[in-house]
Amino acid sequence: MLRPAINQPAASASILTGLFISLIVALGLPCGVSAAGLLEIAELIAHPEQYDHQDVVVSGKVTNIQLATNRQGQPAYGFLLQDQAGTLKVVSLGQVEVREGDQVIVEGVFSRLRQAGRTIVYNEIKALSVKPMNRLNPDLVG
Repeated sequence: MLRPAINQPAASASILTGLFISLIVALGLPCGVSAAGLLEIAELIAHPEQYDHQDVVVSGKVTNIQLATNRQGQPAYGFLLQDQAGTLKVVSLGQVEVREGDQVIVEGVFSRLRQAGRTIVYNEIKALSVKPMNRLNPDLVG
């Protein structure tokens, strides 16, 4: 029996996106997050002016975690969020609740550019919420 060829990376991405959307709906995440609200990193990178200073929800893999302290002395951290299409910087206040390699959903405010002293940071999300997918309730995963 012949089987049609399937684009494996596209099929995997589609399955993961569907899983993330199902979990968002099942978790009842705040800020009106819905299936239509989950953005791909490629969309943010391709049209940063459209999403500048807007609430966004994206998913991807955590890499390059860095610990910091803000000007008020509060703990903070940053990491790179990657998917097949690209990479964004994510910054958040508080203690680190994710680990290297975690698949997460990030909800926050996107900035196409931010001046930090003499440095300009492009395509960054100031996270309001970072939810690790691999530590959610397994009963929610079909």
